[in-house]
Amino acid sequence: MALVWRTGERKLLQVRILSPPPSPAEVAGYGGRSPPVDHREGGLRHVMYYVYILYCRDNKPYTGCSNNLPERMRRHEKGEVPATKEMLPVKLVSYTAFCDKYKAFKFEKYLKSGSGRAFLKKHF
Repeated sequence: MALVWRTGERKLLQVRILSPPPSPAEVAGYGGRSPPVDHREGGLRHVMYYVYILYCRDNKPYTGCSNNLPERMRRHEKGEVPATKEMLPVKLVSYTAFCDKYKAFKFEKYLKSGSGRAFLKKHF
């Protein structure tokens, strides 16, 4: 409840506030949560999530998601990732960066679906 005094009138009105305005985090798509922040290297920066597409030795695409793409690529190339260990060498074809982890996971899931595979086949 908020009490409002109207100018020019001598009575006090009660106004019910139904819901507070959305926070900047809600408007930005984080559902009320603050965006993730990385404190490495002495500065503040947002953590990015990458959905990437690799082509393996057998010319089949591999789709993955990571918040540290260079490190993940290093692990793929050294054979430390079980899913691509037997399909070396791998080549990075494309990646897409997301601020929101859940949107990145949804996009990765889409690319692994039937229509997502058709999209990959047509455009890559």
